[in-house]
Amino acid sequence: MSVVHQLSAGWLLDHLSFINKAGYQLCPSCQYPAPSASCVAPVSSTPSTEDFVAPSTFDTTYSTGDTPASQPGAAVERAGATLKKKYVFREEFFHVFKPHIVAAPQQKPQQGSSEADTREGKDSGNGTEQHKGAKSNDGASVASARKKRKRKCSVFNQGERDALEYHTKIRGLILEGTRCLIQEGLKSGFLHPISAEQSCIKNVVTGHVGCGLAELCEMAKNFPSVNENDHRTAQMIDEETCIPEQDLLSCVTENNTNYTKIIHLMGQKYLVPPKSSFLLSDISCIQPLLNYKNKYDVIVIDPPWQNKSVKRSNRYSHLSSWQIKQIPIPALAAPNCLVVTWVTNRQKHLRFVKEELYPHWSVKTLAEWHWVKITRSGEFVFPLDSSHKKPYEVLVLGRVQESIDLPLRKSDVEVLPIPDHKLIVSVPCTLHSHKPPLIEVLTEYIKPDVECLELFARYLQPGWTSWGNEVLL
Repeated sequence: MSVVHQLSAGWLLDHLSFINKAGYQLCPSCQYPAPSASCVAPVSSTPSTEDFVAPSTFDTTYSTGDTPASQPGAAVERAGATLKKKYVFREEFFHVFKPHIVAAPQQKPQQGSSEADTREGKDSGNGTEQHKGAKSNDGASVASARKKRKRKCSVFNQGERDALEYHTKIRGLILEGTRCLIQEGLKSGFLHPISAEQSCIKNVVTGHVGCGLAELCEMAKNFPSVNENDHRTAQMIDEETCIPEQDLLSCVTENNTNYTKIIHLMGQKYLVPPKSSFLLSDISCIQPLLNYKNKYDVIVIDPPWQNKSVKRSNRYSHLSSWQIKQIPIPALAAPNCLVVTWVTNRQKHLRFVKEELYPHWSVKTLAEWHWVKITRSGEFVFPLDSSHKKPYEVLVLGRVQESIDLPLRKSDVEVLPIPDHKLIVSVPCTLHSHKPPLIEVLTEYIKPDVECLELFARYLQPGWTSWGNEVLL
């Protein structure tokens, strides 16, 4: 379970545990060659996995079992039959020990001070305070810096005013709810005060994994078209294999087994978890997903929202509001489908989802939740009242509305109504845009054994179908 603690305010999650309990174990037929006959006792080793794009390490356990000595080579065969190889995620990608921006002591979640207005300049200007100290011998520079800070604090554009109003409205809910969950995490030992050794360790900062998946999807637009009459809607992964790029980009790829499968793509190896499926493509090539057999009861969307930092960094492509509206949710959604959309802290995007996007898809907005990002010691990763970056992100939850509301049949399983203002608190993964898993926090609000889809996914999950141009990251 990824849920460490559940309170009325929300959930404290362990994202790393969720990944590692997903069953990243190879089936015996896919194992590496068995050890020599001299290995008569179980051994454990950690060979190099540098050729795997997914940042992982693994333990390998060999067991020979009972083998008759009269059969030469039987020990090797028996060892091969019981060989187990399991992959686990590299723990250091969750080593967030210190806030990305150091907050004043009063702003730790455990404290709960509400003096936001008096601290705004310090919280948002960690670098500005350092700049002031460095120029303390130059009176003119200090005066100029003070004037600039004063202008920035006193003049807000409409977007900034909207953001401040929204933050003021939800600040107390986030502060108190997060504090309660952190206290439980500290009591249980899941969270713990930072040690002297950890205080010297820099947070692992990781950007995009440069493996060219998005570029491949862009190139795929020039691939020769396939006759739809001959085209498969899905392909199965059998053994460790090299699947042609055109096949990966033109139909859904499935792993229906209880074991992890390995695929090769552009000289790299990728792990595909059990009971998962995916389509690697961009928004212009989503038709294979529509041709796939499934309608989905849960759809999670993490759109690449357009913003200034994305334009400057050129990390990944973004979509306009008009393009996001073209995503064919009505064609993918089952009746009463639960739709969850990740939204940046720009109020323009939040209003767009609630007032334009969901009505366009016939989705009724039900609730807003917040993902709160903390360190392993229970501090916000950014000061709560920072004007630069907030330590939380928004999720908008809604359900697809049918033209006629049919009553539940007696055989139907009743689910709880979606509550408002729930918190998901977790230590974030430092890999770019890896969101926490939602399936376990949604369990009470969906029927069992539902079909789940993630759009714009950057990783795979057991039991889910995932789509995006970086879906294998």
